[in-house]
Amino acid sequence: MADNKTRRDFIKTGAVTAAGMITASSASKVWGANERIRLGFVGVANRGGQLFRAALKSEDIEVVALCDVDDLPIPKRKKDLEDKGLSSDVEVYKDYRKILDRNDIDAVVFATPDHWHALQTIHTCQSGKDVYIEKPLSMTIREGRRMIEVAEETNRVVQVGTHRRSSTLYPRIRELVQGGTIGKVVYARCYRLSNMTPNGIGNAPDSDPPPTLDWDMWLGPREYRAHNETIHPYKFRWWKDYSSQIGNWGVHYFDLIRWMTGEVYPSSISAHGGRFAVSDNRTIPDTLEATFQFDSGMIITFGQYEAAGNAAMREGEIELRGTEGTLYANSRSFRVYPEKGGQFQDSSPKMEAIEEKIEREDMDYLHVRNFLDCVKSRETPNAPLVEGHRSTSLSLLANIALETRSRIEWDGEKEEILSPSSANEKLHYRYREPWKLV
Repeated sequence: MADNKTRRDFIKTGAVTAAGMITASSASKVWGANERIRLGFVGVANRGGQLFRAALKSEDIEVVALCDVDDLPIPKRKKDLEDKGLSSDVEVYKDYRKILDRNDIDAVVFATPDHWHALQTIHTCQSGKDVYIEKPLSMTIREGRRMIEVAEETNRVVQVGTHRRSSTLYPRIRELVQGGTIGKVVYARCYRLSNMTPNGIGNAPDSDPPPTLDWDMWLGPREYRAHNETIHPYKFRWWKDYSSQIGNWGVHYFDLIRWMTGEVYPSSISAHGGRFAVSDNRTIPDTLEATFQFDSGMIITFGQYEAAGNAAMREGEIELRGTEGTLYANSRSFRVYPEKGGQFQDSSPKMEAIEEKIEREDMDYLHVRNFLDCVKSRETPNAPLVEGHRSTSLSLLANIALETRSRIEWDGEKEEILSPSSANEKLHYRYREPWKLV
């Protein structure tokens, strides 16, 4: 890695020192009605491009800098600026810390691979800037806890990219569920469905990285390995060192279900799965079932079916089964089917059917807009860090249960695995030098 001494110095001292000088003044800043928020964007391909275009819909922002370890998406983002009639003459970096060195940036939007989320959030908070960070929040539970600690220490606004929390329909569903309309919720389920047989992400051999890509910086805190085109771009989500599909998709749904029902953390987690039908380079299952039990008496299951893609539910993206009715919901509609009395019970319907629909809305814009508003107001955003951590923890615990072939008994307050205790070593991993969780 080039310029290692400078980078080590930043990691060990620079961000922490900056936090002491910058945080107090920026956190207490009084924003003018027409004052623009100066933004840096890190990771600007794919999801990063979606967030970038969503941000450009707000007139009270100014794009100051772009950063990506690969040069390829930069021209696309400059064209986005030009299409909006804005100047594309912005600074471009490959190392996100160059953005953090600048005192003229208020907040940074990150859409980077999952294994980078913790360090980038922590360093940005320590540099005195607010953060929009994509989900899943982290690769380990220890990372997530440290992210919360640093954000609180530095008084930063952090929005997690679980953007369904900014929809206009899901708050209505939450009110209905928590008001008892569908009775006691005893079971919820959700899925990732895509038949990727036979070849999945492909079987490319290791190769030299393209000249546009800083592969060493892409790997960051993860152990060095050769470049492979089935890792970057985007396909890292099928490699367990960098992501997982229960993290990629499950966190969205776990967050919704917890939010709808008021649940905080499970007490017991188990998972089964493997590579059963797809022949590719992946290091995660093509078929997975994870189960989460809560002390309140609710169970969540998540299915990752990447060898069979037919619908697994009646409709919607989440199912909540209550004693009075079963609810199916997505971001545009929900429907409640009444329960009827079963064995030995009155067979009449227990409630009236309910159905609501809304027009399609831009949740990316709504979520980014909420973040921008909170940068100015210093209020808690719709998807605060602690909620992102709790929802991400479900996916991380399921991965641990799968890897250790065990049923995890979890103390959510202490964030400790009670059984098997040996699995606690999976709550974090050793970073590659010079990166440190500080």
